[in-house]
Amino acid sequence: MNDVSGFPIGGHWPAAVLMIVLVSWILYRFLAPRKFKEWRNLGLVQAFVVALYAEMYGFPLTIYLLTRYLHLDIPWLHMRGHLWATLLGYGDTGAAVEMLLGYSLILVGLYLLIRGWGLIHRAQKEDQLITSGLYGYMRHPQYTGIFLALIGQLIHWPTVPTLALFPVIVLAYVALAKKEEAHMIRRFGTEYQNYMDAVPRFFPGKKKWRQIANEI
Repeated sequence: MNDVSGFPIGGHWPAAVLMIVLVSWILYRFLAPRKFKEWRNLGLVQAFVVALYAEMYGFPLTIYLLTRYLHLDIPWLHMRGHLWATLLGYGDTGAAVEMLLGYSLILVGLYLLIRGWGLIHRAQKEDQLITSGLYGYMRHPQYTGIFLALIGQLIHWPTVPTLALFPVIVLAYVALAKKEEAHMIRRFGTEYQNYMDAVPRFFPGKKKWRQIANEI
């Protein structure tokens, strides 16, 4: 079955499997879950990844639902554009802006994830509290990286399952961050409480983001 441009609808399962394996490796490599809640949260993120690439390259469930039940005229988009631009009527220009914004957030998110892992790994080896580098801008750069990467994916390629999973993932990582902070207060006391007062949990202000951009 093809769309109006002649490209096959779905069926690219080898590409779907490849992307799922690659992204999952990055997640498990740089988040390195150890405790149950870390595994649970990462499992939610992996479910997001599976749902995303299964639709992107396999079966376009969201487009099928929108066309069948809402009677919207939406072609298979992988070779032709993007869902938001199509639904909102932004055309090719809107699709290009959408793709640029989505991929930019994904890349920034991956940078925070990987760089944050390197800093925390060093801190764990040296058994010290780290408050410099990315940790001077936000207390949980890896989790901020996850949020930005997922938002970028939702801009680039939204699906019904990923839109449903996103708030669940955010709530799960907010809860995990609070638990980790309580542990750090017990461990470092006033030093960590002062750090919490000075540095936001996930998202710094605009000026701080400019400084982070200069470091990338």
